[in-house]
Amino acid sequence: MSEDNPVTENKWQRDIIEKLAGAALSEQKKARRWGILFKALLFIYLFIVLFYALGLLGASKKSSSSHTALIQISGVIESGGEVNAESVMTSLHDAYDNKGTKGIILRINSPGGSPVQAGIINDEIRRLKRLHPSIPVYAVVEDICASGGYYIAVAADKIYVDKASIVGSIGVLMDGYGFTEVMKKVGVERRLMTAGENKAMLDPFSPVNPKHQELAQAMLNEVHEQFKSVVRQGRADRLKETPEIFSGLFWSGEQSIKLGLADALGSTDYVAREVIKEESIVDFSYEEDLASRVAKRIGASASAVMGESLSKAILSSSQVKLR
Repeated sequence: MSEDNPVTENKWQRDIIEKLAGAALSEQKKARRWGILFKALLFIYLFIVLFYALGLLGASKKSSSSHTALIQISGVIESGGEVNAESVMTSLHDAYDNKGTKGIILRINSPGGSPVQAGIINDEIRRLKRLHPSIPVYAVVEDICASGGYYIAVAADKIYVDKASIVGSIGVLMDGYGFTEVMKKVGVERRLMTAGENKAMLDPFSPVNPKHQELAQAMLNEVHEQFKSVVRQGRADRLKETPEIFSGLFWSGEQSIKLGLADALGSTDYVAREVIKEESIVDFSYEEDLASRVAKRIGASASAVMGESLSKAILSSSQVKLR
């Protein structure tokens, strides 16, 4: 006959309790170690963000030796976008303020975009050229320099292209969509109330209003005239003006030289070496600091709401664009 031994049972219970307590202590130690690690990483991250914000980290673009300053204009031109007036103007000021700058190259690869942003950049280039007449400014076209991109390029002293570059598209557009037929088929009724007879101008859910269409066309024509004036001012007697020049057509780099839209064939290195006579190139292109990039990403995530995204898409579809 067997009976439970109280001593053995107590020992077994103690062993279990000790093992559980040991495991709990071990987990606490691990948790503390991970906590310290995460706190250290967070501190390092915040430290880097702070120094980027203060401009104390990152490679300095200042150079005391002679150089050609490079400013890259790559992407769609729009406020807050890949290319915008504020960032390009910052780059221009940095380049001009540097005593080692012997010439500036605007390396352009853009399909166009906002006439406002392009116009501000064009005005600023011409203003700075007047203040610094000894520092030439050249535009070098890579794949494409169309519409708003060309609006910027004509502010340069000369425009260099590759023989296969796409140049031109001197025109203005306003694109959008109309959903009235779709609404009829789906059975959706549009209920729109306004204060102001033209407040619903270009509403994509309403039929085309001839008066509004006429007003929009007049505005496009006005912006187009502004564009033409800037091109004539920048290219002067080099431009071989024909009816097609301002029609929105675009040409190869080789053909653009014949039409006076560009001056010669040449790459960034060629212009720096053979034209500016300073083959050392320093890139002054504006770059957002880490803090700004993080803030933008957080802002983009916070605004990614269906209704807001839709409204932004509808709004952007009725904006005037140089493309």
